[in-house]
Amino acid sequence: MKELMLGNKALARGLYEAGCSVASSYPGTPSTEVTEEIAKYRDIYSEWAPNEKVAMETAYGAALAGKRSMCAMKHVGMNVAADPMYTASYTGVNAGMVIVVADDAGMHSSQNEQDSRHHAIASKLPMLEPSDSAEAIAFAKAAYGISEAYDTPVIIKMCTRIAHSQSVVETGERVCPQQKPYEKNPAKYLMTPANAIRRHPIVEERTKALVQLGNECMFGDIRLNRIEWAEDRDLPGEDVPNAPMPVEEGMGRIGVICDSTCYQYVKEVYGDSIDVLKIGLVNPLPTTLIKDFAASVDEVWVIEELDPIIENHCRMMGIQVHGKDILPMEMEYSQNLLREAMGMDVPASAALEEAIPPRPPVMCAGCPHRGLFYTLHQHNVRVMGDIGCYTLGGAPPLFAMDNNLCMGASVSMLHGFNKACGKESEQNTVAVIGDSTFLHSGMTSLADIAYNRSNSTVIILDNSITGMTGHQQNPATGFDIHGDPAGRIDLESLVRSMGIDRVRVVDPYDLAQCDEAITQELAAEAPSVIISRRPCALLKTVGGQKVVHSRPLVNDPAKCVGCKSCMRIGCPAISMKEKKAVIDRTQCIGCGVCQQLCRFDALVSGS
Repeated sequence: MKELMLGNKALARGLYEAGCSVASSYPGTPSTEVTEEIAKYRDIYSEWAPNEKVAMETAYGAALAGKRSMCAMKHVGMNVAADPMYTASYTGVNAGMVIVVADDAGMHSSQNEQDSRHHAIASKLPMLEPSDSAEAIAFAKAAYGISEAYDTPVIIKMCTRIAHSQSVVETGERVCPQQKPYEKNPAKYLMTPANAIRRHPIVEERTKALVQLGNECMFGDIRLNRIEWAEDRDLPGEDVPNAPMPVEEGMGRIGVICDSTCYQYVKEVYGDSIDVLKIGLVNPLPTTLIKDFAASVDEVWVIEELDPIIENHCRMMGIQVHGKDILPMEMEYSQNLLREAMGMDVPASAALEEAIPPRPPVMCAGCPHRGLFYTLHQHNVRVMGDIGCYTLGGAPPLFAMDNNLCMGASVSMLHGFNKACGKESEQNTVAVIGDSTFLHSGMTSLADIAYNRSNSTVIILDNSITGMTGHQQNPATGFDIHGDPAGRIDLESLVRSMGIDRVRVVDPYDLAQCDEAITQELAAEAPSVIISRRPCALLKTVGGQKVVHSRPLVNDPAKCVGCKSCMRIGCPAISMKEKKAVIDRTQCIGCGVCQQLCRFDALVSGS
């Protein structure tokens, strides 16, 4: 059956049809939907893991047991998962194992735009890179076949545009292979130095075999790499797609080597007027195939986003190419960017008659973090930040975050900062971290604070969900990926068991309570944790119970003096009109934070 599918949904469908039995992931844009879609297939065991390393190890364990498995993550999540991944390359697998990673060129929702192909090269793992939804299905099936044929985990690399764009796919039936028996084999799986040193040559031989696979282009009936000759070529023989072609004198032929989203841009700009080598197996890269293609054209262009992986590979083989000498190293490419780089006319873009005012990202109306961040701003403290939607607390008008680095880093940074600066810092610096992020990688950092008796104040922002990536469950919510009851970690008990004696819970809607807690804990000469607890304002249910918000507030214009005190919290539901505060009833949930700032009692509950 033919269907229009998002790339991530198509990839999930391909994994399902290929017989995936176990899926473990940590949500991260733009990879999240892969696991959310897989979870809809109840004959696959699916879960949200506490972090990407755990997800990788869970998928590896399932593959070791003889069931096809997968884990998914965004590009920075692969940094977390790298430890087990690099060694899994040495051990190989029993049943097929697929690692999905989604890069974010352009940093739409990320703190960097690293290129995950480097991880594939360093770990010596094969990497497939689909360029549309149809290839996502096909490559998922090829990945399991390659994994088992070559005894290796296989990485499938998505990117924002492929993950979140739609194209036509043809779905098939699920074919689930029988579970492979597990056989004890310490020489293969027990990675002591003596065993690992014997596995490394096997990895190198595997890489050579995979290079040859890339040269041959086909795995079964799935084409991984392909040459698309221009329509003016006289094609010799039947095996046209990858046969080397002679260069015709005086033609000045340009050949383009590209992958992923760049293939789509090249085809949209040039159609069939240019010779194209489209790479799907991006690690290891082919050799003979690229040499033959380069010999068939006068000039070679490599068009790839982010780092010059393919370009450097070509140069190492002695092939002169154009690439990053013309094209940028950063951000996403586009059709017009290619036209400009190649000296083509760039069509004029349509212009709006009026300029659209900028709309910076802001925390939602009623966001439970707003009151806490407002209090931190009032205290003028340094705030070591972390990764989550609460990172918006660093934006105006709150300015309540000094930095953020990676998941869980706020707690460790606070500890290091305080140890370096002493008492003055301890009384004027805090860390903020979300509940899901704390369970992801903040616990070990808090253990460092407890163990080394750091006089540091950590604030856990518990909004009862993993908010930034679209409301996924986590180990503190009490529900699993399907919304069914699951084990629940009690944050207060966990923190106390780690050696933190000073633990208190505050309601971030209560500004006085927040102020008191921050004042007292910063003054205390002991490690302390404040849990700021209030569910995300967008949740419909919490703990199985329906969420009922208070009535939206209204402003009494007779009492309002236009002082703008209510504007200091940066709530998008509040604006000024004719020097009076106006509240948007469609956004306001009646949290009451703004009421606590109004000295004239102008903000009241609506009818």
